[in-house]
Amino acid sequence: MNSSTRARLLVATPDMADPNFTRTVLLMLEHNDDGALGLVLNRPLQVSAADAVPPWADLLEPPGMLHMGGPVSEGTIVGIGLAPASGHPCVTPLLGSIGLLDLHDDPGDDPGVTSVRLFSGYAGWSAGQLEVELAVGSWFVLEAQPADVTTADAEGLWSSVLRRQGGLLAQLATYPDDPSLN
Repeated sequence: MNSSTRARLLVATPDMADPNFTRTVLLMLEHNDDGALGLVLNRPLQVSAADAVPPWADLLEPPGMLHMGGPVSEGTIVGIGLAPASGHPCVTPLLGSIGLLDLHDDPGDDPGVTSVRLFSGYAGWSAGQLEVELAVGSWFVLEAQPADVTTADAEGLWSSVLRRQGGLLAQLATYPDDPSLN
């Protein structure tokens, strides 16, 4: 493996053929020789996240909806949130103040954790699979910002991430869903 995408964004190119990932923005949680794991940030569901993991309900980022994290193991709930710089037992640091949460722990054991977002499922790739997708141009690999995880406009994230890149990538932010209709 040449380079890891951990703590970076995978942004689907406009011609992404897999309907699971059309116009998605993924935060990569892990990427090593064994494979890769990420969360789709921009697919909120119409399901209350408080119902999924009640002990964490008071810390949910508004509007408190569960997000579709990806097509793998949709019954699994994954949590990420903001945590102060000092170490926390239930937080694995990922990106600045953003960390992966151990949802089995009591949130009261980690004062200062805020802006929790919960995801149903995740995106996963076996060894070498993501590298092939990157080589054929299915994804843009871009720098992540903590605000990408906690944005109030999750559905607009694909366009806003591309727009902030400038140049040709910024122009793709307005790429039509079906360019043949132009």
